[in-house]
Amino acid sequence: MSLENARKYLAEFGRDSDIIEFPVSSATVELAAKAANVIPARITKTLSFKIDNRCILICAAGDAKIDNKKYKEFFGVKAKMLTPEEVLEFTTHAIGGVCPFGVPENVATYTDISLKRFSTVFPACGSSNSAIELTCAELFALSKAKEWIDVCKGWQETEEI
Repeated sequence: MSLENARKYLAEFGRDSDIIEFPVSSATVELAAKAANVIPARITKTLSFKIDNRCILICAAGDAKIDNKKYKEFFGVKAKMLTPEEVLEFTTHAIGGVCPFGVPENVATYTDISLKRFSTVFPACGSSNSAIELTCAELFALSKAKEWIDVCKGWQETEEI
């Protein structure tokens, strides 16, 4: 169902036919990188957090980790990830297929600058075996991201490949 939500959403932009459905799992960064035949850093992980009983999504590079200090400086609260049950409830996507496509309007999405070093990236499309290849500008636009932010660490050493 979640893949269908993402497909329907992307169809509004003429991009539904660009969804890649893999014959294998892409539920983790490592599995998605193998399935897409790219380095793990180019996989866009969509992380879900709770702020004041609402959900925000942060799209970040596969090799990036949330920097708690930067997160608190930007959002004004400590980072609190959603439980798997909350992720499904807030986003309509299950862990392993969480993406910024087809989520409820009250879910705010942000894109982390860790992605900007790549010409294209691969976010999931609502299932544990799907993705779509997008430029960073396309990801920002299609996800209706509020802004580019800098809340991750651990990725600066990786160059584009």
